[in-house]
Amino acid sequence: MYTNILVPIALDDEDDRAAKAIATAKGLASDGARITLLHVVDAVPSYAISYIPDDILAATRKGIDAEMTRLAAGIGAISEVIDGHSGRSILDYAKEHGNDLIVIASHRPGMQTLLLGSTATHVVRHAECAVHVLR
Repeated sequence: MYTNILVPIALDDEDDRAAKAIATAKGLASDGARITLLHVVDAVPSYAISYIPDDILAATRKGIDAEMTRLAAGIGAISEVIDGHSGRSILDYAKEHGNDLIVIASHRPGMQTLLLGSTATHVVRHAECAVHVLR
């Protein structure tokens, strides 16, 4: 089984994909495995940032941190919240932290992505470790 598992979490999911990904990671983990829940905060486009009050951005980040901490505490995992482009940031994090498995949920794709969501597709194509995709 796997000893260092990364589970990217999209907090905007409607189908409880995060819970399914966490359960899958726990099932694939060996005894004593490290599970990290990762949320990537995409940058607000420069044309929109001036319209968003700073206190809203800070409150949103605080809420994300709190929810990730809650999810991780429920399974004895580690939570991380980072800024960046989701696909690239997931791959960079996995490489930097020596993850041997990424468990990622894929959203319901449109015609442009056909089988997988764009983030999941990017992770599958470029990961240097095993990737388990949930549909």
